[in-house]
Amino acid sequence: MSLRQSSFFLRFLTLGALAHVYVGARLIPDALLGGEGSAAAILALVLSCVLIPLGMLGRSSVHPPWGDRIAWVGLLAMGLFSSLFVLTALRDALLLLAWLANLAVGAGLPWIALRRASAWTVAGLALAGTLAGLYNARRRARVVDVDVPIAGLPQDLDGFTIVQISDIHVGPTIKKRYVQAIVDAVNEQLPDMVAITGDVVDGSVEQLSAQASPLGELRAPHGVYLVTGNHEYYSGVAPWVAEFRRMGLRVLMNEHAVIHPAGLPVVVAGVTDYSAGSFDPQQRSNPRAALAGAPADALPKILLAHQPRSAAAAEPLGYTLQLSGHTHGGQFFPWGFFVRFQQPFTAGLHRMGKMWVYTSRGTGYWGPPKRLGAPSEITRLRLRAAPAR
Repeated sequence: MSLRQSSFFLRFLTLGALAHVYVGARLIPDALLGGEGSAAAILALVLSCVLIPLGMLGRSSVHPPWGDRIAWVGLLAMGLFSSLFVLTALRDALLLLAWLANLAVGAGLPWIALRRASAWTVAGLALAGTLAGLYNARRRARVVDVDVPIAGLPQDLDGFTIVQISDIHVGPTIKKRYVQAIVDAVNEQLPDMVAITGDVVDGSVEQLSAQASPLGELRAPHGVYLVTGNHEYYSGVAPWVAEFRRMGLRVLMNEHAVIHPAGLPVVVAGVTDYSAGSFDPQQRSNPRAALAGAPADALPKILLAHQPRSAAAAEPLGYTLQLSGHTHGGQFFPWGFFVRFQQPFTAGLHRMGKMWVYTSRGTGYWGPPKRLGAPSEITRLRLRAAPAR
């Protein structure tokens, strides 16, 4: 672990411990658990405080299968505590409003009963949300249909189908069976083209090549294309690019391919991750280089870019459609509200200037096996001819 990583992890441990102390101080006294109950609750919070960092380290520091098992427990604890912390903060805000209203009106609220009931409600909602989120995360992503109207699209390309998958995050809790279910679902759609928009893996080729291997079974008459995400750079991008190519996937790194459905030219370009330059300056994301030499009369010009914020540089270059991921749609409450501080779009189809941008919520998940309000997806995009402006 580098000095920078060690410093980050120390800050993470410190903030995590303080957050656990806050939750314990706000909920345990108000829940009126009694001596033994309070001791059990404190022990549970201490275990959570220990298990979360162990879960993050387990995959890389302990040999499988124990590393994966430790990661499972720690990541489940992270998902549960995340909801517990957020709901505790919301409870405190609501109690403050109730107290202020009580001062103004003088209603004489039953504070002890209110605090006890709200403490138990927070714990119950956190647990229920974690269980529901686990179910949502572990079931196979549903297929989402999206029509993209393109002005001037030739009629022979009307209905051209792209199936996009993104952010699978093969790793300690996502294995070969999970990936195989995704691949089978994609192939059932009989797409004209498949796009994989980054963050496929969370770990080294040595650890995960067998788990990711079903991706080599993806089939489409006009090709299966992949671009790197930030997690490929965390995991060793060069070995993974070589491994993806060995599987038969076309990896686009600031370059493009020209396909000819119905004999008409269509450009499929791809850029390295938006942050790639901080790992390797020679791999800095470059939408202009990705389009260099492409036929000017090609329509559409499709860009695969892991992060939606690549769109600002891509739109003036004449791209028609950008396919992205990265955001997970927030994955679970309340993180979706924070995505817009970094990215222009959280999920779905949006317009940026003359270019469409589709942002997938992701086909897997990262970190806690938990999805609430942001379901995973396999996206079937159909290009539709629209009247030329």
